[in-house]
Amino acid sequence: MKSFNQKAKITLVGAGPGDPELLTLKGLRAIKTADVILYDSLANPELLDHNPYAHKVFVGKRKGSQRFSQEQINSLLVDFAKFPYHIVRLKGGDPMVFGRAMEEIETARAHNIPVEVIPGISSYSGAAAYQQVPITERGISRSFWVVTGTDKDGQLSTDLALAARSSATVIVLMGMSKLTEIVDLFSQHKPLDYPVSIVQNATLPDARSLSGQLDNIVALNTIAQLASPGLLIFGAAARNLDDIEQEMAAIKTRKQ
Repeated sequence: MKSFNQKAKITLVGAGPGDPELLTLKGLRAIKTADVILYDSLANPELLDHNPYAHKVFVGKRKGSQRFSQEQINSLLVDFAKFPYHIVRLKGGDPMVFGRAMEEIETARAHNIPVEVIPGISSYSGAAAYQQVPITERGISRSFWVVTGTDKDGQLSTDLALAARSSATVIVLMGMSKLTEIVDLFSQHKPLDYPVSIVQNATLPDARSLSGQLDNIVALNTIAQLASPGLLIFGAAARNLDDIEQEMAAIKTRKQ
């Protein structure tokens, strides 16, 4: 196979969970030196302002719609690498956490294109920090699971059944469309007052959160209408979000 120009390079950059200031310094350096940036729908567009000269291509995918398939994205990476370009693949969260990064890494390797991965803050970590919800807590939660809500066919992930039996904090990404089914699954293994929280747009100014328990979270969200991009938190950690919401409500009342 013919090697690509030695100056061509692909860098997968984790854009973080939304707040543009959560980008790493190394990720910022990669963006600034890019000739081409292929960016996702969950990557904050403000990050593109760090390099006004790069050619930018939106390749975002959301449930129910996508501009490019993964195969087309892979082809774009290869096509741009035929030139002496530095191509940045800007991915929401962390590239190696439900980011389909390995498919793009394997594509680069198959065509002898140098590839680098720069990690980013995942949405579950960002939500935990910004909502002050410790996903592990001494004497309460000693471990945590991060699980996708659906598999590649859009069906409920089989790993959820295992997670629901665990005593760990369980964080479900990409599960908002399956909220009712996921809650029903957890209800088979946990008491009905088991804490559940929903966090939407966790690190952004328009972040919203909702706390409840297995027997009322679906009804509460029917009113609140939190949606994607969001995540679900099951377990004792979710009670912290409820405490914070009450504290913030009390502060707001005192100011009135």
